[in-house]
Amino acid sequence: MEEFLRKCRRYFFHAGFFSLFVNVLALALPLYTLQVYDRVLTSRSAATLVALTGITLGLLLVMTLLESLRSRILLAAGLALEAETGPLVVDRLVQNAALPNRQMVQQPASLRDSQQVSGFLAGPGVVAFFDAPWVPIFIGVIFLTHWLLGLIALIGTVLHFGIAIANERMTRGGFDAAATETRRAIRYVESAAQNAEVMVVLGMLPGLIKRWRKIATNAAELQARASSRGAVFTGITRYLRQTLQILMMGVGAWVVIAQEASPGIMIAATIILGRALAPVEIAVAGWRNFVEARGAYARLDKLIGEHRSDALSKTVLPEPVGHLRVENATLVFRNPDRIILKGISFELAAGESLGVIGPSAAGKSTLTRLLTGIWQPSTGTVRLDGAELHHWERDALSNYLGYLPQDIELVGGTVSENIARLGEVDSDLVVAAAVLANAHDLIQSLPRGYDTEIGDRGQQLSAGQRQRVALARALYGTPRLVVLDEPNSNLDANGEEALLACLATLKTRQITTIIVSHKPSLLVGVDRVAILRDGRLELFGPTAEVMRQVTRALVPLHAVKDDGAQRG
Repeated sequence: MEEFLRKCRRYFFHAGFFSLFVNVLALALPLYTLQVYDRVLTSRSAATLVALTGITLGLLLVMTLLESLRSRILLAAGLALEAETGPLVVDRLVQNAALPNRQMVQQPASLRDSQQVSGFLAGPGVVAFFDAPWVPIFIGVIFLTHWLLGLIALIGTVLHFGIAIANERMTRGGFDAAATETRRAIRYVESAAQNAEVMVVLGMLPGLIKRWRKIATNAAELQARASSRGAVFTGITRYLRQTLQILMMGVGAWVVIAQEASPGIMIAATIILGRALAPVEIAVAGWRNFVEARGAYARLDKLIGEHRSDALSKTVLPEPVGHLRVENATLVFRNPDRIILKGISFELAAGESLGVIGPSAAGKSTLTRLLTGIWQPSTGTVRLDGAELHHWERDALSNYLGYLPQDIELVGGTVSENIARLGEVDSDLVVAAAVLANAHDLIQSLPRGYDTEIGDRGQQLSAGQRQRVALARALYGTPRLVVLDEPNSNLDANGEEALLACLATLKTRQITTIIVSHKPSLLVGVDRVAILRDGRLELFGPTAEVMRQVTRALVPLHAVKDDGAQRG
């Protein structure tokens, strides 16, 4: 984030430059007061009064324009910062959401954080930081009027800063805890909304609301407690300011009576003191926004720092042919005692196909995530043409990968945009992918064909249609490795027939293909079969040999069953 702030320093430089003139022009009003009391009233010159009034009004108008320009510059800085950080935040947000330990749970409001920081830069709170350096100068001016008035101003300013520091220490923890609980409540509802149909059908809404209310109530109590403390400090600051103004007026009057200063100096010093204390008062009043912006800044710094470390330049590797090698891949998930995959090793030559079968929770879908580089193994390696997947630049690797997950997710847009993976739509490549997936006729039957809007998450399509469009998306471009996880889970007979034809075409094109399925009929044409059980590779080899071993293992069981039936 410091790097991005450095990019915005020209905005801050101009804001500071205008602050120079704004604060100098702020002396126009006290100087006007001083001249009126000490010159106009004694000389009774109407011409002098008119001239002074006109000049002062002009200076105040210029100051107002400069303040407006400063605000617009800081607004531009906020927008520039958000424009710089926004794409990186979205990138990291999506990538973190795909991680096995779901690190996104710890960064739940990154987009809101970006807006929070930019909003703070555009708000009045940041102005206090530009005006604060002028506080000593204003106090020095008051000392020039009279040392006693300057001493009161100095003591009052120190007290104000002390209150600001105490406010920070007393409310920081409360505001941070409240913000954490608020994000937790939002995250809880967002997670439940993804399962809205189940929530409604199974009557889970009352329980959901009860749990959410508990989190939200805790957040509100923490917020109220911190805000109450902040309100106390705000009240103390306001009382102290009014007390200082009274003291300035009272001591000023005493100095005037002692004939050590003029009445104009008394009024002018009071006005200057108000200007000197303004940044501190603004900071105390807007401390909650500052704390929230600071927390958002820290989260963004961590999030974008992770992105920058992952986005270090990588050597561009040549286009792969599809040679896949998995070497002793093990994945430990969250709890070290929970091992999802244990020492998986196998190898596929370019153009070979592999069918993966096994019982539920055997680790099949986890294996597909390792083979596509979404997750990295805890130990061991997954190599494509000899290079580990995480050594590839992610965008470059995506050009050579095709992936159809078990849970199909399309995004709002047209069919063409989804098949083109949200990139620039190349009509020829889109149609070619649809034809390869045998989905061209299906797409043509939609209301607007390839230009049909599919709605949020593809809700305008049936489950089978979504799966076939997602298959075309997986085959878009020039994939050399295609991984399909339960590609027929939502297909009817015609859809399965089209899928089998697609797999045969992939084989003729020498595209390395991996299919996870519970249906042996889908694995008829594959070169090799792997059987996973409890995260271990139980069997791996040519299809005929593996199936023969499976059949041989099942024969005794059938014989026992038949013998028992006869005895019965």
